[in-house]
Order: sequence, then structure tokens, then C-alpha cells
Amino acid sequence: MRIVLTGSSGRIGRAIFGALSCQHEIVGLDRSPFSTTHVVGDIANEMLLRTVLRRADAVIHTAALHAPHVGTVPNEEFQRINVKGTELIAREAIAAGVKRFVFTSTTALYGHAVSVGSCTWIDEDTAPLPTSIYHRTKLEAEYVLEGLAGPEFAVRVLRMSRSFPEPGDIMAAYRLHRGIDARDVADAHVAALSNSGAPFQRYIVSATSPFTMEDCECLSIDAASVVRRRAPDIAAKFDQRGWRLPLTIDRVYDASRAKSGLGWQSMFNFDEVMAQMARRSLEVLPAGSRIMTKSE
Repeated sequence: MRIVLTGSSGRIGRAIFGALSCQHEIVGLDRSPFSTTHVVGDIANEMLLRTVLRRADAVIHTAALHAPHVGTVPNEEFQRINVKGTELIAREAIAAGVKRFVFTSTTALYGHAVSVGSCTWIDEDTAPLPTSIYHRTKLEAEYVLEGLAGPEFAVRVLRMSRSFPEPGDIMAAYRLHRGIDARDVADAHVAALSNSGAPFQRYIVSATSPFTMEDCECLSIDAASVVRRRAPDIAAKFDQRGWRLPLTIDRVYDASRAKSGLGWQSMFNFDEVMAQMARRSLEVLPAGSRIMTKSE
């Protein structure tokens, strides 16, 4: 396949490039140059898109403004890139005869759906309640794509959970209920290029959780006891390192529908965080590191 990959210089774009480039022709498009980017330019450039999309079989659209841009980039720019840019590339893809469009979205758009003081089980039926311009524009872009999907233009939306470098103890805990490895995100995109079914499909992609919906009440008040019961080996590894298990957990992302609909499941879970720390991977920061964060 000839696949146009937007955001090809970013972490997720690079991971997707790595997962696909051995078997497919990838055309990387990004505003920033990188070895995985072939065309440097803005996704909202109509003439550029027409050239890039020529002969393409599929588009994987990861390019966007993200949470770190909130407060530093005007809201109008979020609208231009995340919504209008997504609509433009989708319409140009349709005009070029592209049959498959995979859109990288985010679980962050659930926002206020996570109830304060309790643990919320989140799946694709949970109604999003965005809290920031980033969340709102990603959700609006999903709705635009849903309206454009049809028998000749299949759209797959992947709402990926937390996936960026952070301290190992935090990442390890998040990997139990709301985090994912970039390589698993990439593999989900690969799976979304070829699955069958309805023209429009939406999936949560997150690491496999040891928890069940029935655990939510206890997770909200005594998460450590649930971890020790559901995943004693993991609890032991926290103890060995002197890490404190989470006292409360406010959400669990359920990726089971992606397993049934895409034939995908995460491969790089809690143990991989430990392995990355051991080999000093740049994907995992030393435990206890202070980092600048914005809410998901």
C-alpha cells in the first residue's frame, strides 16, 4: 500500500512509520523535518495535500496540536489544525480515491466523564465530556470524519491513552489502567488499515488492564489492595523498588473492543516499563523525576 502518514516526525508518527515501512510505501508529511518525513509542510495546505495524496491507498492522520500547546497557541490555531485541517485532508483523500482513513484521537477527550471521588470504567459507549480546546477539537474532528465515512471511504478512529515519557514509577502504575506504549499504538494503527465492518469505527487503545468493572468501587478508595489481589507479581515489584502503590485510581480504559474489532491487543505492558528502565531507555525517566505536565 501507499500510505500518507501525517505527523510523521512526532513520537507516534515515528512509531507508526517503523511498524509499516518494511512492507508499505510510506509518505511522511510534517511541519518539522525528520528522517521519517519526506514532505515538510502544513496539513492545511490544499495544493500540497493534492500532490501528496496522489496514488495513495490510505491515510494515517496523527498530526495535531496537543495538550502542551494549550495556553501557548491560540484557540483559533487549534481549530485550524485539528478540525479544519482534518476535514481538509479527509475531503482531499476522498477526491483522490483513498479508501481508508485512520485518525489518531485521544482518551483525554473523556475529560469530565471521569467522576471525582470515584473510579470510572471507560469504554467506547462512555460519553466524552471535553475540558480543554485540545479535547474539544479532537472530538469535533471525530464527528467530522464520522459524517464523511461511507462505503467508499472507511474511517477508523483510535482513541489512544497516555503515551509519553515520564518517571518509571508513575508510568508503571498508569500502565495498569490508563497508559500505553507507543509501539502498541503503532500496531493498532496497522490493524486499523485492513479490518472489515462498518464504514466508521471507533476504538479505545490502551494497555491490557488486570482490573474488572466490578473493581471500580474499591479502586476509588483502596487501589493498592486491588492491585495486590489482581496482580500480586506487580505489587511485589513495586515493593522491591520501594515504590508506593497508587492509593486511588480514578479511571480504567477498557480496550477489549479493539481486541474484538481490530484483532489487536497490547504487547508492551507493565513488565516492559521495568525492562525499559533496566536498559535506560529514553522512553522512561528515572523514578522520582520532576517533569512539567498538563492534565490529560
